[in-house]
Amino acid sequence: MTTPVEPVTRKRVLKVIFISLLLDLISFTFILPLFPKLLEFYRNVEAPLDPSAPPSKTLLSSVLGYLNAYKASFARPIDSRYDIVLLGGALGSLFSLLQAIASPIIGHFSDRYGRRTALLLSMTGNILSVLLWVMATDFRTFLASRIVGGLSEGNVQLATAIATDISDPSKRGSTMALIGACFSIAFTFGPALGAWLSSFSTVAANPFATAAGVSLTLIVVETLYLYFCLPETLPALTQKTEPTGAQVNGTESEEKKPAAMTPTTKPTAVQRTNSHFLLNFAHFSFLLFFSGMEFSLPFMTYDLFGYDSAKNGRLLGFVGLIASLLQGGVTRRLPPLLSVRIGVIACLLAFIMLGRITSVLGLYGAAALLATTSATVVTGLNALSSFESHEGERGGKLGMLRSWGQLGRGLGPVLFTSIYWWAGREVAYGIGALGMSWVALLVMYALKTPPGSERVRKESQVAEQEKKEL
Repeated sequence: MTTPVEPVTRKRVLKVIFISLLLDLISFTFILPLFPKLLEFYRNVEAPLDPSAPPSKTLLSSVLGYLNAYKASFARPIDSRYDIVLLGGALGSLFSLLQAIASPIIGHFSDRYGRRTALLLSMTGNILSVLLWVMATDFRTFLASRIVGGLSEGNVQLATAIATDISDPSKRGSTMALIGACFSIAFTFGPALGAWLSSFSTVAANPFATAAGVSLTLIVVETLYLYFCLPETLPALTQKTEPTGAQVNGTESEEKKPAAMTPTTKPTAVQRTNSHFLLNFAHFSFLLFFSGMEFSLPFMTYDLFGYDSAKNGRLLGFVGLIASLLQGGVTRRLPPLLSVRIGVIACLLAFIMLGRITSVLGLYGAAALLATTSATVVTGLNALSSFESHEGERGGKLGMLRSWGQLGRGLGPVLFTSIYWWAGREVAYGIGALGMSWVALLVMYALKTPPGSERVRKESQVAEQEKKEL
C-alpha cells in the first residue's frame, strides 16, 4: 500500500514543479507569435516570391510547392498571404504527431526508471532543440529543432505524473488545476514577451536569435533547478517494504538489483470506473475539434474584422487571463468530471457563437467560453486518468492519454481549415458544433465519477491550503 507523502515533502515538490513548469511553458510560448515572421524570413531567403529570382532547390521551396498544390485543390481561392500560415500549421501538426509517438515511451520510461530521470533526459532534448533554434540560419536547421523538440518534450505529462504521485485522491483535482494554471499564466505572458524579444536583432543571419537565446537560458536554468531541487517521487523507488526473512537473518539470497528494476512496494489495486480507452477517445475527440477551432481563429478574425497580429495577440491574452483566473479560483475546487463537462459545454456554445457572430463583442464573448474550456477539460481528463491508474503504471497511462490528445491536435487544424476553405465559416463551425455535441454526450453519459474524486466536506479547505503551499 502506498504511504502518504509527508506534507513538507509535498509542499516542496509542488513548488519545484510549479516553478519549473512555468519556466518551461514560458520558454515554449516564445515562438508562437513569431511563427509568421520567422517562416517569412526563411521563405524570403530560400524561396523568394520574386519571379525574376533564380529557381530555388532548398527543402523549404519543396515544402511550399506541396502546400501550394494542396491549396490549389480548394474550391475557394486562398490568398497567398495564407502560405506562411499553412506552413506554420503543418509544422504545428508535425510537432503534435511527434508528441503522439513520444509521449507513451516517455511515460513508460518514467514508470520504470523514475520521474526525475525521465524528466532530466527530456530536458536534455529540450536544450538541444532550443540550441538548434538559436543556430537556425536556414529552414533545415529550424525544422530539425522542431523535430527534436517534438520527440523530447515530456515536461507536462511528467509534471502531471509527479503531482499525482504526491497527492491523495482528495487533493488530486486541485493539484492538477495548479498545472493548468501554469499553462494559463504562460500563455498570457509568454507570447508577448517573445514578440518583444524578437524586436532585438543581435545576429543578422538569424533575427530571432535573441528570443531563442533567452528561451535557451530559461530551459538551462529550469534543468539545473530540477537537478538540484527535485527528488524522485515514483512510489516504487521511494518507499520501503517490510524486510524478508532472508534479510532479517542477513542471508539475502538474491543479488542486489538496480532500483529501477526492483519495485519496493506492491502497487495498490485500483477500482476501475472508466476505461482508459474511453478516456483516451474522449481526449482525442475533444482536441480534434477544439484544436481546429483554435487554429482557424486568426483566419476568422482577419476575414471578419481585419485583425492583425497585435489584435489577435490581445485576444489570446484575454483568453489566457480569464483561463488563469478560472484555474486559480474555480477549477481547483471542482470534481474532475464536472470540470470536464462544464468545459465541453462551454466549447459547444463557443462553436455555435463563432459560426454566427458579427461583432467584436460577440467575438470576446466566444473567447470567454474558450477560456473556460482551456481552464477545465484537459486538466479534468488528466485527473480522471490518474484515478484509474496505480502508481506503477501512472506515467504510461498519462503518456497514452497525452498521445491520443496530441494525435487529435495534429489532425484537427488540417481537417478543420480544409472545411473552412471549402465550405465557409458557417459550415465549418456548424460541423464543429455537431462534433462537440458528440463529445458532450460522451462526457455526460459515458464517463462516470471515480471513487475518491468527489471532495468530502472536511477537505473543503484544501484549495486554500494549496495556495499557501505555493
